[in-house]
Amino acid sequence: MNLFRVLLAGILGLTAVGAELKTNALTMASLLTNSVASDWRTLDPQNTVYLDLPGGRVVIELAPTFAPKHVANVKALVRENYFDGLAILRAQDNYVVQWGDPNAEKHPELARKIKTAKAKLPPEFERAIDKKTPFMRLPDGDVYAREVGFFEGFPVARDPQSGTMWLTHCYGMVGAGRDNAPDSGGGTELYVVIGQAPRHLDRNVTLLGRVVQGMELLSAMPRGPAPMGFYETEEQRTPIKSMRVAADVPESERTHLEVLRTDTKLFQQLIEARRNRREEWFARPVGRIELANIPIPVRKK
Repeated sequence: MNLFRVLLAGILGLTAVGAELKTNALTMASLLTNSVASDWRTLDPQNTVYLDLPGGRVVIELAPTFAPKHVANVKALVRENYFDGLAILRAQDNYVVQWGDPNAEKHPELARKIKTAKAKLPPEFERAIDKKTPFMRLPDGDVYAREVGFFEGFPVARDPQSGTMWLTHCYGMVGAGRDNAPDSGGGTELYVVIGQAPRHLDRNVTLLGRVVQGMELLSAMPRGPAPMGFYETEEQRTPIKSMRVAADVPESERTHLEVLRTDTKLFQQLIEARRNRREEWFARPVGRIELANIPIPVRKK
C-alpha cells in the first residue's frame, strides 16, 4: 500500500510538471507579445503596392531580389494606371485569383494599351544562391526541394548542388500569369494563391511578391462558373478601383504596416512553436511543419 502511494504521488507529480510545462510553453501568441521593435521591419513603400477594390485594400509586398525585371515592370504598369478600371478575371477554388484586362484575349482591339511598360519579359524563375543574406532553413524535409526556409521575409526553396534558389507558391504569393511560352508574361496579368500551396508551379511561373494584408478580400471572391474559375460576364467580375505604389500615395493615405523579420532568434522560436503546438487544445505535437504552414505575422505600425 505504501509502495502504491509512492508510485501514485510520483505519477501525480509528473502530471503536474507536465501541465506546468504545457502552460509555460512558447506559443506564437506569447512570442509576439514579448517581441521587441528590432524583431519587426517596416514595409518599403517603393516595393509595396496597394490593390484597391470596392471591398477594401490589398497590400502586396514586392520581391525585387528574386524578380527585379518583373517588379520594375509591374511598378511601371501601376504608375501608368494600367490596372485602374480593369477587373478580377477569375477565382478558381483552392487555387488562384487572377486579375487583368478582360479584353486582352477575346477582344485585343479593345484591350488596354501599354504606355511605358513591357508586355513580355524573360522569365525570372530562379536566381543564384545568396550566401551573404541569412537563410532561415526549416529542419524538416520538403517534397519539392532539397532545402526550404525564409529569405528576406519570403518563403524560398534552394538547391545547393545547382547553386539556385527560388520563391515558392505558398498561400498569398503573387505571380505573373503567362501563356505556354516562358517569356510570354510580364505582369499585365497577376494572380495570387488562395488555396493549398500549388508547389508544382515553382520555377514554372515568375513569382514577384506576396499579399501581407487583405487576403480575405481575394480568397472570398465568388468562384467563377466557367472552366478554371473564369467569370463569363462583366457583372460577375469585381472591378479594380486602382493600383498604386505605396511611395506614390500621400503619407496620410498609406497603410502603415510592420512585418516580423525572418532572420531573428524570435522567428526561429516561432517556427519551433508551430512545429510543436503546445497549446492546451493540442493532444499530440506533430514535431514537423511544411513551409507553407508557417505564417508571417503582420501588425499596424
